[in-house]
Amino acid sequence: MKDDKTDPDHEGEDAVTEDEAAVSGDAATLGEAQEETDGGSAEHSAERDLEAELAAAQDAALRAQADAVNMQRRSEQEIEKARKFALERFCGDLLSVVDNLERALESAGDDQGIASLLEGIELTRKGLMDVLVKYGVESVDPMGEPFDPETAQAMSMVEQPDAEPNSVIGVMQKGYTLNGRLLRPAMVMVAKAPSE
Repeated sequence: MKDDKTDPDHEGEDAVTEDEAAVSGDAATLGEAQEETDGGSAEHSAERDLEAELAAAQDAALRAQADAVNMQRRSEQEIEKARKFALERFCGDLLSVVDNLERALESAGDDQGIASLLEGIELTRKGLMDVLVKYGVESVDPMGEPFDPETAQAMSMVEQPDAEPNSVIGVMQKGYTLNGRLLRPAMVMVAKAPSE
């Protein structure tokens, strides 16, 4: 009997067996490579998902930071506005005192018997106005200017041939502003064109 190894018929079988082993080895390697590719694909997909979540979280953090900055800015503006106009009602009430002092001075005329009293009233009025001006109150006296409904209230219209139509020809009561905002409109008489 011959050795199987030298038998030419068995040589072909060995070659086939080696080829089959090589093919199944390649298949196993291919299967492992496929598993690695699938695993790599899953890892890549998970990485993309994490990057997307990170980008969304960073965007949310930036938006939250911007909201906080805007809220702080709004709060500061509201505090500043409240500070500026907190005196509005108080100053409005003091204006009636100023009006009364001015009326007292106007009604006294040139009576020399009360000259020292009038001087005291004038000093009181001036001191009160200085304090009001210190806190942002300014008077609006539109005498001779065109009528502005934003700062004045027309109490009457009078024909005045020598005055420009729609101009202020008399101020019955001064107006006042507080930090540029109208506190009280001036009460005025307005000229109208003569009727023909």
